[in-house]
Amino acid sequence: MALALTFRTSHTLVRMRLAAFRHALEDQFRRSWIVTGGFVGLVLASGTLWLAARGDHDVLVVVLAVWMLGWVVGPLFAGGGDETLRPEYFTMMPLPPRTLSTGLLVAALAGVAPVISLIALLSLIVVSGGVAAAVVAVPALLLQLLCFVLASRLAVAVYGVLLQLRSGAVIAALVNAFILAFTAQGWALIVAFVSADVQGTVAKAARIAPSGWGLVAVEAAGRGDWLELLAALAGLVVLAVVMLLAWSALLVRRTTATHTGRTPRRLLAARTPEGAAAAKELRSWTRDLLYGHRAVFAIAYGLFFCLMPLAIGLKSMLPWAGPAAVVMAGSMAANLYGADGTAYWTTLMTPGANRPDVRARQRAFLLVFGPSTLLITVLLTWWSGVTSAWPLVLSVLPALLGGAAGLVVACSVYAAVPTTDAHKRSGNPLNSGENEGETMGIVYVMLVLVATTCAPALVVALYFGWWGVPVGVLSGVLAWWYFGRVAARRLDARGPELLTLLRHGRSPAEQAKKTAGLEALPKWRRTLAGFCLGFGAIPLFPQAVVPAVFKLTGNHDTKSWFLALYQDGPWQWVVIALMGALGLSMYAFGGLTYYRARKRAPGVPGAVVAG
Repeated sequence: MALALTFRTSHTLVRMRLAAFRHALEDQFRRSWIVTGGFVGLVLASGTLWLAARGDHDVLVVVLAVWMLGWVVGPLFAGGGDETLRPEYFTMMPLPPRTLSTGLLVAALAGVAPVISLIALLSLIVVSGGVAAAVVAVPALLLQLLCFVLASRLAVAVYGVLLQLRSGAVIAALVNAFILAFTAQGWALIVAFVSADVQGTVAKAARIAPSGWGLVAVEAAGRGDWLELLAALAGLVVLAVVMLLAWSALLVRRTTATHTGRTPRRLLAARTPEGAAAAKELRSWTRDLLYGHRAVFAIAYGLFFCLMPLAIGLKSMLPWAGPAAVVMAGSMAANLYGADGTAYWTTLMTPGANRPDVRARQRAFLLVFGPSTLLITVLLTWWSGVTSAWPLVLSVLPALLGGAAGLVVACSVYAAVPTTDAHKRSGNPLNSGENEGETMGIVYVMLVLVATTCAPALVVALYFGWWGVPVGVLSGVLAWWYFGRVAARRLDARGPELLTLLRHGRSPAEQAKKTAGLEALPKWRRTLAGFCLGFGAIPLFPQAVVPAVFKLTGNHDTKSWFLALYQDGPWQWVVIALMGALGLSMYAFGGLTYYRARKRAPGVPGAVVAG
């Protein structure tokens, strides 16, 4: 009976998952993300098969470890992964926890990512080199795929538990920031802590990790070592069972735990509307665990990103930890009103509250990130000993703080994305609704917008030294004042429409209007625009901004994968300028394509299209 119930539940959930996937493909924006991600995944899977065909087992086992790492950390950067079927949807059904978790696991296998990973794991058959090893490779790759998916689900569940505790949210933010910084600066740690035998050392560690047990089984079958073969396969089975049981237990906690409110330790004592709004916003940053998580993540990312090169004795990036944290903080706070959700009605129903609310959000942002990033900048610049960096960083930092404080409110008003209300969040706090792709798109755009606000101050500091500091302060104040004024006026004029959007989301007619202009464009142009928006950061930041920082701070030793630093003399600046222009052009082309498509979309006839 239990087996039959599990089978029927799994079958039903798979059908629901596939139906939801077909529905997602009807949305142009989500379809473009799915197609782009699928294409990139296929390229990576093909590269894995090509490496397997070369017969280098040491490289292959490291690549498989990267695949498993991607399954574990990927959902942490993508809003908790794909939770089309949330466990909360089935709490009223008489399903045992293990039956529900097994059904959700099987449904999770019915997706694009598992299929792509399955293609990559076919590399175990490619390297088998014999009939016996090929036969063993089939169950090995299936068990390996099962462990990949289970590790992803379990990581999200554990992460969700951490985010429900204040200390856990801080720990999760630190881990998250370290992983993201490692993807960009991990080369320094690898060079420092791995000896000349890089491949051999990493391969040994990768074979010990669960991601390498499938390959270990195939290699053992090729040698005729049946004891090691059985141990590797049994290890995968035991690991899968343990992870499934742990995930089931966390699902029970997620769907049955109750959260009781706490009596405020200190009541609001403000006497003016501005003071009350500021106190409310400051408490949001200190009490809302997602707010706190994002704040710690932004600051920790700036620190990790600039501290990792210390492993090879490189101190020239230390002064830029504070500015990097501000840029990341601005991008993470780009949807403040969307995060509030329907709570915005309290502001809307209070006459004259829009302007104080906007200014309070700006002041709270500056109070949260201003002192901390200034302290980080001063201490690390002093530690680095790079005296030429002082006028640069002290010019850039106030410009970035003011620009970010202005842009976060303007962006969250003009480009608000509906998310799940705080009191309706699921047991997975990472998942904030059905618009994760749109939210991530705004984050990427804000990274560029916030970074560009320091351009005038940086140029003046480069040519006139300390005169860049007053320019940075002035530009920061102007950006804070102007964008805040624009946001407040927008709320006064379109506040009810914003509340309707946050409460009900976009109507079918609005969705159709949003995509009608894109549908009219040639497919190649839509694909190219999505590609430019997704990959414009590669030439702009790693190939232009970072090499420019290296040259400005006097670092002439580190070359890594920065193309410009392999050139001679003035050609370095030429390559930096070309890469920067390429990145900005990609963003401009993608952004203008989507903007013009929306402008060309029909107005009232959009309802006809939706029907």
